[in-house]
Amino acid sequence: MDFLPIFLNIRRQPCLVVGGGVTATRKVELLLRAQAQVNVVAPNLTPQLMQWSKSGRIIHHASWFVPSDLENCRLVIAATNDKTVNEQVSMLAQVKGIPVNVVDQPHLCNFIMPSLIDRSPVQIAVSTGGASPVLARLLRARLEALIPSAYGKLAEFVAGFRDQVKQRLSAQERRRFWETVLQGPIAEMLMSGHTQAATQALENLLTATATTSSLTYGEVYLVGGGPGDPDLLTLRALRLMQQADVVLYDRLVSEEVLDLVRRDAERIYVGKQPSFHPVPQEDINQRLIQLAKEGKRVLRLKGGDPFLFGRGGEEIETLMEEGIPFQVVPGITAAIGASAYAGIPLTHRDYAQSCIFVTGHRKDDESLDLNWEVLAQPNQTVVIYMGMRTLPIVANELIKRGMSPDKPAALVQKATTADQQVLVGTLATLPSMVDVANLKLASIIIIGEVVKLHKKLAWFTPLPRSGDVQKTS
Repeated sequence: MDFLPIFLNIRRQPCLVVGGGVTATRKVELLLRAQAQVNVVAPNLTPQLMQWSKSGRIIHHASWFVPSDLENCRLVIAATNDKTVNEQVSMLAQVKGIPVNVVDQPHLCNFIMPSLIDRSPVQIAVSTGGASPVLARLLRARLEALIPSAYGKLAEFVAGFRDQVKQRLSAQERRRFWETVLQGPIAEMLMSGHTQAATQALENLLTATATTSSLTYGEVYLVGGGPGDPDLLTLRALRLMQQADVVLYDRLVSEEVLDLVRRDAERIYVGKQPSFHPVPQEDINQRLIQLAKEGKRVLRLKGGDPFLFGRGGEEIETLMEEGIPFQVVPGITAAIGASAYAGIPLTHRDYAQSCIFVTGHRKDDESLDLNWEVLAQPNQTVVIYMGMRTLPIVANELIKRGMSPDKPAALVQKATTADQQVLVGTLATLPSMVDVANLKLASIIIIGEVVKLHKKLAWFTPLPRSGDVQKTS
């Protein structure tokens, strides 16, 4: 980190802007919004600066910069198109220990001006450390669209109750109380202009929370983490990930997705591997109940979608029996992510009018109980989860039921991530290709004529890395 992000109080403090052009005008406007006392040194001014000067909002010195202009300044911005002047301002200011910014020249700065999202008193600063101001502006534009303009009003509303809430609630109760207020109907009332109703609702909630003899049950969030790329998370998934107290996560949750969980949330790994389940499903169910009864907000984070070969149904069944409140947030299942990023549509007018998802995971007795006759039917796509170990059995059984050994087949590993690997072959050749490639991780297997489209439609090309599997046709 090259710069420390801080917010500086310059209210009524003397600040200097050297320059009178369009860029200087933008910087002066920011300083005025921060209620600084602004001095501008420049022979000429833009019409806007001239208007502010005439109205007394800024003090204009119609001259070239001289070292004495720095006297008593708290902060300096150089915004001229003269490189020599900018360098002089920077050098003299730093000698005097005055924070100085030279526009678009980070090597001359000891502070930089971020792109700003202003919902005062809420402020969000976005910076690339001077590497790319355009990128910072683009990021700001994306955030602007996500943050309601009334958030400033909401922050001021909350500030009026902080002392009262602090006196009546414990630290844990306070955090949960404010999350309930800010993420629920009270915030919506206020932002839609119903201030009186919001005030009454908050007071009622505070009284109810303060008079409850014990902490009520928490809640469980059963969230699908998607196939791996964090950009594919739903907005609700991200919101719940940010407010959880503890997360129980599976082996197939990518590190990039896990990094988006609230940083101070407790993390508990409950992943399973073939023939190795260090934390049995029954223990996971009981852990969810125990943590929720402690009043915690529990994130049960699964790869893909929790209801598609994720045992999510078993988990919420247990929660319902115990009366634990829960939410289920669907995710993009691995098959959908793998097919999309490999350029293999699961259905296609010319090749497949249906699609079947099955698991290749064996039962406890090591049998693979699938309806082979149905899977071998033409004009459909068969997608197999957890099927790498049983792929030779699957291929053999399908061929025995009449499926052509030349039926196109593909395997996609670590789909949607920078480490995505794709093997393309046939039903007869794919098992040996997997053995040669020595693949070990969970993968998606796609069998059907649609696999032919991979060569034409593949659009996602991860950067090649040492040892990567090469695509084969």
